[in-house]
Formats: sequence, C-alpha cells, structure tokens
Amino acid sequence: MNIIVIGCGKVGQAIITALTNQGHDVSVVTEDPLQLSNLPSDFSGYTTIGVPIDQDILKKAGIESCDAFAAVTSDDNLNLMAAQIAKNIYNIKKVYARINDAQKNEVFGSFGISTICPTNLTASALIPLLNDNTDVTAVNHAGILFVIMTTEIEKDYIGKRVSEISTMLEEDEVIVAVKHKDGSNTKISFVNPEIKSGDSLIIMKMSD
Repeated sequence: MNIIVIGCGKVGQAIITALTNQGHDVSVVTEDPLQLSNLPSDFSGYTTIGVPIDQDILKKAGIESCDAFAAVTSDDNLNLMAAQIAKNIYNIKKVYARINDAQKNEVFGSFGISTICPTNLTASALIPLLNDNTDVTAVNHAGILFVIMTTEIEKDYIGKRVSEISTMLEEDEVIVAVKHKDGSNTKISFVNPEIKSGDSLIIMKMSD
C-alpha cells in the first residue's frame, strides 16, 4: 500500500520502520527536517518537508494516490486537521490520528476520524494489571477501545459453567475464552465449558 505518515518523532519513526519492513511504500511529511534523522539509514521511502495541512505539501507527498494516512505528530490539533483533509477532501478510507489528550479523544472521534490515544491505551492496560489481571492488551479498533485480559478464577467458581459466573464480571465485560492449565484454550462462541482448577478467564472489555 501507499501510506502517508505525518510526523517523524519516536512514534512516527517506529511506525514508518515497521511499515517499510512490511513492504509498504511510505511517504513521510514533517515540518522539522531534523526529525528525518530518526529514520533508519536504509529507508527507501519518500520524504517531504513542510506544513502537513498545506494541500500543496500533501500533494507533493502523494496524497492523491494514497491508500492510508496516519497523523502522529505531538500536536493533537495538527493531527486532527491533517486527518480531516485526508478523509474529507481526498476521500482516503483509512485515516488515523494520534490524540495525546484523553479529553479531546472523544470529541475528535465525533468528527468521524479514527483516533489512537496513548493515554487511554496505557491506563486501560495498567488498571487491570493493578487489579491482579495478567496479559493485558489494549486495542483501538474503529474508534472503540477494546481491552483483552486474562484473570485468575476464584475457588468458589471452580466446577461451575461459564454461564454461571457472570456475576464476577463488570457490565461491559464478556468472557471470550478459557485458558487451561496445560496452555490450551477453549473458545466460548458455541460451548459452555466447566471451570476446572488451574483455569483462567480471557475477558474482553470495551472502554469509552
């Protein structure tokens, strides 16, 4: 795919490197030419220096033939404006904006822009860990934050069926699988397994 990445700080550099290694054609736009030193020495993509909300700059970067667009600078408002231009003017289907301010995240999402908020991702991953959960992963999908976590099972629930232990869940949580002591997993889609000693639950939580 042809992908434009706005911003070349540490976050941008990590994204650009990964996408390039996957074989995508990556075009980088940054206002600060010094940021280009963050790129790997073997970077073979295209770079453009300029204001990323300037349509001439974006055209120079190849936005008219772009398949996906990610604005990941440290400036939330700049990311939103660049993402809106990509989505509303150039009709790019895959448009994402990094939003550092958690309070702005919901507001920006109302503009129809898919946002990634590192603050929310970090909080959503740490809170379950601090509550004695393990193996926590936070995923932003279509603007909705999903937290997938593994939790130990209290002794009182051993021998019960999954359908009988809903009282241990919060309102916005759902059990998606049971992880067994031997490392195997049972998906909950079509079965209602009995909880055994050594089992743990894999739970998905949808966060705002």
